[in-house]
Amino acid sequence: MGCCTKRCGLITGAVIGAAVALLGGILIPVGNMLIEETVLQEALIAPGTPAYENWLSPGGAVHRQFWFFNVQNAREVVEEGATPVVVETGPYTYLTRYLPKAHVNFNPNDTVSYLLPLGAIFEPSLSVGPEEDIITSLNLAVAGAYSLIPKALHPLLETMIKSSNSSLFQRRSVRELLWGYKDPMLKATVGLFAPYNGTFDGYYTVYTGAGDINKVGVIDKWRGSRSLQFWDDKYCNMINGTDGSNFAPFVDATKPIFFFSSDICRSVSANFQHSVDLKEIPVYRFGLLPSTLASPVDNPDNHCYCRDPKTTKNCTMAGVLDISSCQNGQPIYISLPHFLHGTPSLHKAIKGLNPIEEHHKTYLDVEPITGITLGFAKRIQVNMMFGPSKVITVLKKINESIIFPLVWMNEVTTPMPAHAIVLAFFRYASDELFSDGATGRRVCELAEGGAGGPDQDVGCDPEGPARLGPGRLRLLPGRVRRHWVQQ
Repeated sequence: MGCCTKRCGLITGAVIGAAVALLGGILIPVGNMLIEETVLQEALIAPGTPAYENWLSPGGAVHRQFWFFNVQNAREVVEEGATPVVVETGPYTYLTRYLPKAHVNFNPNDTVSYLLPLGAIFEPSLSVGPEEDIITSLNLAVAGAYSLIPKALHPLLETMIKSSNSSLFQRRSVRELLWGYKDPMLKATVGLFAPYNGTFDGYYTVYTGAGDINKVGVIDKWRGSRSLQFWDDKYCNMINGTDGSNFAPFVDATKPIFFFSSDICRSVSANFQHSVDLKEIPVYRFGLLPSTLASPVDNPDNHCYCRDPKTTKNCTMAGVLDISSCQNGQPIYISLPHFLHGTPSLHKAIKGLNPIEEHHKTYLDVEPITGITLGFAKRIQVNMMFGPSKVITVLKKINESIIFPLVWMNEVTTPMPAHAIVLAFFRYASDELFSDGATGRRVCELAEGGAGGPDQDVGCDPEGPARLGPGRLRLLPGRVRRHWVQQ
C-alpha cells in the first residue's frame, strides 16, 4: 500500500494542484500552472520523487509469453527436402523484470547509472502446459555451427554431427530451449536465452531530468559507450531515446517517441496511432511503423542494418533484422511474430505461419501528462538461418538459405489497479478543473498538426470531431490543446 502511494504521488500531486485551483476561485491560469509545475517537479529521477519510485522498481507485473514453432515434418525436411510445416504452441509464461534496478549511482552531470537485473519465474497458471513439454525445433548447435565454421572445415562439422548423433532438428523441453541444455555435439550449454537468471543488462546511464526535463530517462550511455559497436555505420550505431518505460512529461502526439532495445541491439521510433482507455485512463498508443524493418529499398535509413546481401537477396528482404553482430556471430535474425510485414518469400519457405496485425504488432501505451508508459506489448520473434551444403548430410536436401522461426515472445505489462484508480481520479479532477458547469460543456484534446497540417483528434467525442469554442485553452504551447465542446 505504501509503495503504491509513492508511485502514485506524481499524479496525486497534480490532483491536489487542481483542487487548490478550484477552491481558490482562479480556475484556469492557476490550475494550469500548478499542474504543470507539480508534474515537472515530481517527474525528475531523484530520490524522494514519485517518478524515482516508479523508475526504480516495476510498477506492475511484467510477463514474457513464449510461443514455439513446433516442427511437424522434421524427417521429411532432412530426407526429402520438404517445406517445413510448423504449428504454434504456447503461451508459456514467465514473470520477468520483478527485481529493482541494481547498483544505482547518481553522477555529477545530472545522470544516473544502474544495472537491470534479469530473472524469469515460470507461471503455470498462465501457461498451456508445464516447462517439461517437448518441442520439435531447430538444432541450435548445428544451425549455429553451419554459419560460424568456415566452409573449408565443414567436413569436420559433418564428423561432429555424426559422432554426436545430432541432426538438423531436435526434441527438447520448453525449459531446455529457453534457458539452456548441454549440447552433445558442442559439449557446452546452449539455449535461446542462456544464461539468463542472475545476469544483468547494462550498465545504463540515463539523464535524471534535472536542468532539462525533456531529457528525463534519455539514455546517455549503454555499457559505458554513447554509441553501439554492432553496425558499420554511425547512424545505425546511435542510441536514441529512453528504455521505453518513461518519456518526458506532456507527450506531444504529433511527434514520434524514440527508445533503445538491447533485445534487438538498436534504437527504434514509434508513432502515435490513437487514444485508448487503459482501465479508464486515457493514454496515447504509439506503435512501430512497417518501415522499421523495411528493406533498404523502401527505407534507405535501414541500409546499414543489411549485413548479409546473399541471405537477404541483395538487401531487398523486408521484415527481418540480422543481429549476428551482437550475438557472437550466431546467425540470429529478429522479426515481428509470424514475419509480420515480411517479404513473401519468408512465408513461402515455412508452412503454418499466419501473421495478424492486431495479435503481432508492438505498441506502447503512454499516459500523456506524466510521460509514464502504463502498458505495452513488445512482440519479437527469434529466428536462425541455415542453408544448403554439399558436405553436411542433414543439409544436402536444403535448396536455399532459410530464416527459420524458433519462438516468438510477447513482453506485456499490467498496471497496478490502485495506480490505475489514482490516474483515473487525476483525469476526472483535471476535467472538472477545465469544465464549465453552467453550460454543460466539457474538455477535449486536440494534438496540433505538425508543419501547418490539420489538428488531430486525440481525446474528443468519439461520435464526431469537436467544435472549437471561445473557451479554448492551451495547456502548453505546441503541445496538446484543451478546448470546450458542447455536450
